Amino acid sequence: MTDAEGGSDFVRIEYPKPSVALVTLNRPDRMNSMAFDLMLPLRETLEAISRDNDVRVVVLTGAGRAFCSGADLENPGRIPDIDGLTLPTIAMRSMELLEKVILTVHGMHQPVIGAINGPAIGGGFCLALACDLRIAGESAYFRAAGINNGLTASELGIGYLLPRAIGSARAADIMFTGRDLGAAESERVGLVSKTVPDSDLLDASYEMADRIIGFSRPGIELTKRMLASSLDATSLTAHIGHEGLAQLFVRLTTQNFEEAVRARREKRAPDFKD
Repeated sequence: MTDAEGGSDFVRIEYPKPSVALVTLNRPDRMNSMAFDLMLPLRETLEAISRDNDVRVVVLTGAGRAFCSGADLENPGRIPDIDGLTLPTIAMRSMELLEKVILTVHGMHQPVIGAINGPAIGGGFCLALACDLRIAGESAYFRAAGINNGLTASELGIGYLLPRAIGSARAADIMFTGRDLGAAESERVGLVSKTVPDSDLLDASYEMADRIIGFSRPGIELTKRMLASSLDATSLTAHIGHEGLAQLFVRLTTQNFEEAVRARREKRAPDFKD
């Protein structure tokens, strides 16, 4: 693994394999909590990676023993651009900044694999849900912690994303009870793709990334867009035409289908040129 090539003190960027960016929340002494001095550089880092055409897959993880522990209750960091504002407006601006992090992860061109290496609590749970795919280390667990703190369990998109990931009944169970959802149960209910030993977490993520990278770039990017579109669709009828147009776009503007047929005939992996 290479040394960090960019990022800030609290966000580390590495390029462990061709076409893969590893982004690490790097404040292990605070369990990578969502202080603004970590979250703002994270958003800027992800925005830059989204524009990096050499990166096909992003792996997002945490340093130390946690993925992300949610709100930093001791020192949330400095909130930018709040001079002259009163508390209600500062609170709204603060939440908006965190919401933009979730939307940035969700909206990246590249698939984002969440390598969940430990607790994902509160906003950290939301951050994990914003990833397209999740692989859990055995020590990982998830908690919708707002309800435990006398607040709502719903924040930063969890009330939208969690029911779509595991179903409304299971989401209600997790959000109403504030209980921990461990790695094994997370795999069983479909929140994560698989659970692996903590020591194998990054290798498992890179293996998944390698498989994705082998496919067509527009095919993968349009598949991500179609998955996102389906979450917002009001019906099958409203969505199905979008999928058809995306499929026709790749079929008619590339030679991918022909290459796939040739590769199967020649018993080799396809070499997509797009």
